[in-house]
Amino acid sequence: MKRSRVNDILREGAGFIRSFGYALPPFADWTPDDMKARRDEIGGIVDARLGWDITDYGVGDFPNKGLFLFTVRNGDAAALEEGRGMLYAEKIMISRRDQISPMHRHVVKAEDIINRGGGTLCIQLYASDADGTIDRKAPISIPTDGIVRQFDAGGILRLSPGESVTLLPGVWHEFWGEGSDVLIGEVSTVNDDLTDNIFAEPIDRFSEIEEDEEPYRLLVSDYPKWLGA
Repeated sequence: MKRSRVNDILREGAGFIRSFGYALPPFADWTPDDMKARRDEIGGIVDARLGWDITDYGVGDFPNKGLFLFTVRNGDAAALEEGRGMLYAEKIMISRRDQISPMHRHVVKAEDIINRGGGTLCIQLYASDADGTIDRKAPISIPTDGIVRQFDAGGILRLSPGESVTLLPGVWHEFWGEGSDVLIGEVSTVNDDLTDNIFAEPIDRFSEIEEDEEPYRLLVSDYPKWLGA
């Protein structure tokens, strides 16, 4: 993705998030120079990979296959092993109308996906078979706001604003906005986007950035290069 396109998406996305009354943390507005100047005090942000994240999954077609995310908080994977401490994470995301976030599952992360506003959030669901691949025959049971619902393999769950679903490790899911763009909340166990996304097709979680202009805001994938993370 070109940096100029990323910058435009960031500006549009931040406005969309705030239009629903969702207040982002202060560091959401920091410029790259702000983050460099405060590098010694923002280890918690950098190490937990908090902040902006835009991906086209390496396919170069963001309007049709992509996702806009901001990680608000995130615990430490070591805490999961110890069974105590900060075991949770939170994201706010935007799924545009008919924009696919491709089929994937998580090995460790359990997550609640919440429609916070906008259109209908559509989620296609599959169970995993014994070796972790998609089971295209078995039905699947999914908790939605405290009520367990049964779906055939490949069934589509539709969530209106305010509704949510709990996705446990191993549940294959693909999602998109229907009718209009959707603001999505995610509350989960500790998030590790570097290792805990298993995709059904050979795609990349993070996009390569073509630097055709200066960054408006840093993405979490920029931190190693720009901040020495």
